[in-house]
Amino acid sequence: MAFPSKEQIEKVLKKLENVEPSFVLDRQHASAVDKIKYDLCAEFVDYILSNKISQVELANKLGIDKARVNKIIKYRIEVFTIDKLLSLLSIIKPSKELKVS
Repeated sequence: MAFPSKEQIEKVLKKLENVEPSFVLDRQHASAVDKIKYDLCAEFVDYILSNKISQVELANKLGIDKARVNKIIKYRIEVFTIDKLLSLLSIIKPSKELKVS
């Protein structure tokens, strides 16, 4: 496998300049609510990866706009309530059982 060219590296770096990073939760100090919301967001990321679909396809399936899906998969938990995430998750994983510990 060859290393990417300088042009390829610059192209990738240019694409990454304005990318919003994903939120990472400090589980040791997080509230129970934040942990639940974070875990629910992870279910959507898992769904996208395992079904090999785009954010647009997921947005269409959920009946919400792509920007909202982007916030979910970037773990922007402050934007959502547990109820909202659960109602969206039930659309794509209706038989999903959740356990709170």
